[in-house]
Amino acid sequence: MRLEGEVWRAYSRDFKRSAFRLETQPTYTMPDEVDEVRRFLAGELSPPEGHNARWHETVRANVKAGKSMTRVRVMRQPLTDYQRYGFAWSVPGNIAAGEDIRVLDLTGKPLPPLPTFDFWLWDEEIVARLDYHMDGTQIGRELVEDADLGRYLEWRDYALAHSVPFQEYQH
Repeated sequence: MRLEGEVWRAYSRDFKRSAFRLETQPTYTMPDEVDEVRRFLAGELSPPEGHNARWHETVRANVKAGKSMTRVRVMRQPLTDYQRYGFAWSVPGNIAAGEDIRVLDLTGKPLPPLPTFDFWLWDEEIVARLDYHMDGTQIGRELVEDADLGRYLEWRDYALAHSVPFQEYQH
């Protein structure tokens, strides 16, 4: 099942206990971020408080309700322009809103037992796969029917065990 619009947003809002995201792409080409990435690369200052406000409201509401939101960003040095932008402008605000963001740096390491695609895992029982073109443009989001939950939990656990909190990551 394709996930779009309000149906998609509901998954990040209406889960009961936990939300986990694995990010594997070096670049995300998101239409609503193109101008901000351009401004970042031009050396402009970080945008005001309203930057990513909708996501921050979602995170704050979930955390206030006692739910956890965790993200692991898989990357290799050198950082891409998008990763530098995210680390400087997006991640700090997400963390301030209550999201636990971690970094799994694979620089100089063999390929880990992780997928090459992104996914969300809600309440350890619902999975959505996110697919992207090579340039980071999203192709789609699909609810994974009859997901092998054991596999997704293994991937989550591996990513968590081998990553560090963003605040401890030296980039």
